[in-house]
Amino acid sequence: MKVGVLTSGGDAPGMNAAIRSSVRSLIHFGHTPIGIKRGFQGLVDQDFTEMNLRSVANIIHRGGTILKTSRFPDFKLKKVRDSAFKNLSLNKIDRLIVIGGNGSYAGAKALFQEHDFISCCIPGTIDNDIEGTDETIGFDTALNTAIEAIDRIRDTANSHERLFIVEVMGRNNPDLPLAISVACGAEYPLIYKTEADIQKAHKKIKDGLKKGKKSSIIIVAENDFNVIEKLQKSLKNEDLDYRTSVLGHMQRGGAPSAKDRILASQMGYMAAENISILSKLSFVSKVKGEIKIFEYDKTPKKDILINKEFSKLIEVLSK
Repeated sequence: MKVGVLTSGGDAPGMNAAIRSSVRSLIHFGHTPIGIKRGFQGLVDQDFTEMNLRSVANIIHRGGTILKTSRFPDFKLKKVRDSAFKNLSLNKIDRLIVIGGNGSYAGAKALFQEHDFISCCIPGTIDNDIEGTDETIGFDTALNTAIEAIDRIRDTANSHERLFIVEVMGRNNPDLPLAISVACGAEYPLIYKTEADIQKAHKKIKDGLKKGKKSSIIIVAENDFNVIEKLQKSLKNEDLDYRTSVLGHMQRGGAPSAKDRILASQMGYMAAENISILSKLSFVSKVKGEIKIFEYDKTPKKDILINKEFSKLIEVLSK
């Protein structure tokens, strides 16, 4: 088979390791890997390149993606998807390996529902919010990157006896901000989008002051609720020296951790090993430590829930 490999949506550390594993494993199983540049946009632009073993040499340690990526909103249009399918057919590409997050999965799903085109999706996102898998490629690296940055911020917070409000990524899934909060000893994770939660954070800060705390770290999950601005407004009448730091896209970059390199290698191999026998759109997942493949209509649901164990840890250990 000719199998296209693409990365789509936000980049995640470990995508290159997944590309490398997919390409070399496809060759091992007798297939021809075709690199597709800039995600689903590359399907429309016919930006296709046949890959070989050397195409993916010395990339396992690199962040980003050598195939480039894009958020391609035009792919929501049926006529654009029809054009993409036409180009796949013209170039005799039989299947796709799609590495990305929820938007990437949605694009692959649309191709299958409209044209019966089969893809195998690999979860590559720092948000860890993909249904059917306990872990996503990039989560562990993003976690460690954030911890390293916040450890440095805490040094300054202690030196100046200052409160720091730190915004981290994670979107609507609390996994990343909660794990960061536990690992860096933060006083409070602000992960909701409500005024009540902001007031809880305010109370936590005031209680800490009464107990003699001279510095604190408040982790804020990114969202559209202007949490930082609202928290600052809530604190304006307090006798506090505070600063705000937004970690932003630094969490996406950098060399992937050993854990992400291993996970990406396992998932790329699994996708390539099974690509020729799939009969439906499918997803590679890690469930209870085991790498598996699920058909899209049998994928276990991922409940986006607050980790109660982490919440309890933070409550007890941050006093």
